[in-house]
Amino acid sequence: MKDSYDVVIVGGAVIGSACACYLAANPDFTGSVLVVEMDPSYARASTSLSASSIRTQFSNPINVKISQYGGEVIRNFGALMEVDGHRPSLNFHASGYLFLARTPEQVETLRENHLAQTGCGADVVLWERDELARAFPHLRVEDIELASYGRSGEGWFDNTGLMMGFRNKARALGAEFVRDRVVEIGRSGNAVTSVTLASGARVQAGTLVNASGPRAAQTARMAGLDLPVEPRKRTLFVFDCARSPEGSAAINGGRLPLMIDPTGVHCRPEGKYFLCGGVPADDRAADWDDFEPVHEEWEEICWPALAERSEAFEAVKLLRFWAGHYAFNVLDHNLILGRHPEVQNFIFANGFSGHGLQQSPATGRGVSELITYGEFRSLDLSAVGYERVVENRPFRERAVI
Repeated sequence: MKDSYDVVIVGGAVIGSACACYLAANPDFTGSVLVVEMDPSYARASTSLSASSIRTQFSNPINVKISQYGGEVIRNFGALMEVDGHRPSLNFHASGYLFLARTPEQVETLRENHLAQTGCGADVVLWERDELARAFPHLRVEDIELASYGRSGEGWFDNTGLMMGFRNKARALGAEFVRDRVVEIGRSGNAVTSVTLASGARVQAGTLVNASGPRAAQTARMAGLDLPVEPRKRTLFVFDCARSPEGSAAINGGRLPLMIDPTGVHCRPEGKYFLCGGVPADDRAADWDDFEPVHEEWEEICWPALAERSEAFEAVKLLRFWAGHYAFNVLDHNLILGRHPEVQNFIFANGFSGHGLQQSPATGRGVSELITYGEFRSLDLSAVGYERVVENRPFRERAVI
């Protein structure tokens, strides 16, 4: 490790690794990159504990386009991230998302979202009750008024595979990764000048990228900046069915999609089992080191909703469970990506609110362009910049799960 770098990235999970990878791969960027990660095992990283899915079914066109690019990268990941002849595979399951609506408000939201999605060219269809019943006969749909289904460009994949692909490619291209922790950020007026590490090393920084996940507010605070991002706990459950409905669909080779019930409970196949989760009844900030699963969510939220939705989910056996953290943007549940308006060499890549994996390719590309060219070139992400935080101007996304 040197004592000075053009770019220092704080956090080396999927966002930090993507930023390092895109910078190192950019032929117009000739600087040096250091990624500081306190736990390279990534045991408690949001990346590792995520359900690792991607969808184009958002309400805002920018989020749709971000995911469309993410999908393109995921589909071509092996070729893009090849290192020394090794092409990583993400084992992408292109089985789509299925949103179910039963109230007039939910129906209106699906219809409005659909206009935004198809306006961007997303392959999403709306189904009435009879069409839904034919496609997925295991579901009880008497109360469903409308469904939204992604026919392509959506599914799930290997979460750590995505992160390690970016990380390995970045290292092969010259980016440096160090196991350490940033404990202090030096400033001179309106510029970040350095980071001090827990090991005692002090590193000069031309530009600092905050990619600290749920701890992003801590990193910002070291530079005297405020960031409305906090850890929110999400518990995921894996269960087995006495009679699995996987293979029963009338479309997509019988494969089931990731279903989002009107209650907010989501469920998808996980190999021969199923993975599910829901929105906590008391969704408050968690301690940064609290990863204790909320067991009651299975009995009180997830299983009741699933058993009501399908007879196949009445006789199930819970196999395992774990909790991870969303890097939750309390302002508007959307990513914050861009420079601080005053401290110009401090760049935010934070607040993904559960969407960091699918949004990491566009984030890495955007940060690389911002540092190299001083502007976004491939996709204008200025609407999700930090300025809206200063102005208390939420950039709303209605399709948050």
